[in-house]
Amino acid sequence: MPDAPLIGSIEAGGTKFVCTVASGPDDVRDELRYPTTTPDETLARAIAFFQEQQATHGPLAALGIGSFGPIDCTEGSPTWGHVTSTPKPGWANTDFVARFREHFDVPIAWDTDVNAAALGEHVWGAARGLDTFVYLTVGTGIGGGGMSRGHLLHGLVHPEIGHIRPRRDPDRDPYEGCCPFHGDCLEGLASGTALNGRWGGNAADLPADHEAWDLEADYLAQGVVSLVLILSPQRVIMGGGVMKQPQVFPKLRARVRELLNGYVQSPALLEHIDGFIVPPELGDQAGMLGGVALAQQTLARE
Repeated sequence: MPDAPLIGSIEAGGTKFVCTVASGPDDVRDELRYPTTTPDETLARAIAFFQEQQATHGPLAALGIGSFGPIDCTEGSPTWGHVTSTPKPGWANTDFVARFREHFDVPIAWDTDVNAAALGEHVWGAARGLDTFVYLTVGTGIGGGGMSRGHLLHGLVHPEIGHIRPRRDPDRDPYEGCCPFHGDCLEGLASGTALNGRWGGNAADLPADHEAWDLEADYLAQGVVSLVLILSPQRVIMGGGVMKQPQVFPKLRARVRELLNGYVQSPALLEHIDGFIVPPELGDQAGMLGGVALAQQTLARE
C-alpha cells in the first residue's frame, strides 16, 4: 500500500465532513473531522487540509468525493459536481467540485456518500466478492446506494432510497414525519431525526425494550423488503448511528422475514439472514475509504 497512489478523500455529510489522505485501509496518513457549516467555510477547511497534507506527504494523485445530496453525478451534465435540491440550508446548487479544481490539478471522482461507502465495502469490506448489493445508512437522514451487476447504481439521477414510502398506521404512529419534501417517507419516519422528533429527546437514551425500536424495525424492514423485491441484492449492509443500537438488527431481521412470508425462496433469507442483513465491516470508515476507492477507480480509467 505505501507505494500506491496517495488519494485525498472527502466524506461530505450533512452533519459532518471527514477528510482523509490515504492509499487504502492500511495506509491512512491523516484524517480531519469537523461539522458541516456553510459551503464557503466547510469547503475552504477541506482545501486547506489537503494543501497541508501535500506539503507533508507529497502530491495527491486524485481526489474522491462522496457527498450528501441530492447531487448531479451525471457525466456531461452542465451541473455535474453540484449539490442540487438539498434541504441543507445554504447548500442548494453549490458547485462543490469546482472549488477543488481551482486548487488541485488532479482527477476528481464524484458520487453520493452512500455510493462511495458501498464501493468501500465492495473493495475492502462486507461486499467483497458480491456484484449486486445495497448499502443503507440510517443516521441523521437515511441514504442508500449499492451495486447492480458490478456497477454502482446510477440512472436518471442516483438512488434516493431514503425517500421511498413505507406504510404508516396513524393509530399506531401519529407522527407525520420530518422530511421537508415528503413528510412520512422512510427518512421522515425512521431516521435519527425522526426518532428524536417522535419521542421528544435523544432516542439513543431510550431503553432497549421501548416501543420505539419495534416501530423502527418495522419501517426499516418495509424499506429492506422493497429493495429485496426490486433489486434482488445478495446482501444488505446497514450502517449509521441508529444501527449501532444492538436491539435494531435482530428486530429488523425478524420483521423482514415476517413481511416476506417465505415468498423469496433463498437460503440467505430463510436460513442465514444474519449474514444477509449485516453491519459494514469498515464501520465508520466506510465512507472515507469509499472516497479513496472512487478515486482509484477514476485513476484506473485514465
